Amino acid sequence: MKSLAELAAIREKALSNVNMRSDNDSKIRVVVGMATCGIAAGARDVLNAFSEEIAKRNLDNVIVTQTGCIGMCRLEPLVEVYTPDGNKYTYVKMNKEAAAKVVNEHLVNNKPCADLLIQEGM
Repeated sequence: MKSLAELAAIREKALSNVNMRSDNDSKIRVVVGMATCGIAAGARDVLNAFSEEIAKRNLDNVIVTQTGCIGMCRLEPLVEVYTPDGNKYTYVKMNKEAAAKVVNEHLVNNKPCADLLIQEGM
């Protein structure tokens, strides 16, 4: 940094990133667990399937991201869906077909796929 103008530019960029994150609160977030265990179980295919289905349907209210370990390796691939109303849904043992089902039923029609959600005692 050599001037106050550079510092101001850095500040503006940081503020715009924070504002961008707060705008995302009105969107559905799909988070795919991409730790080593998830990747070994097929999480990369699941991530790609979600991205492709969402793009194919032009869903601009959905963001697909990835994270590290979600913590239940035996249930991988894991996907968490966060809705704007503050709810979290954890889908387990996902594959490409299940991802398409979640997009169609949950993300488009707002009907969570109970048969794919984590159940108590799993």
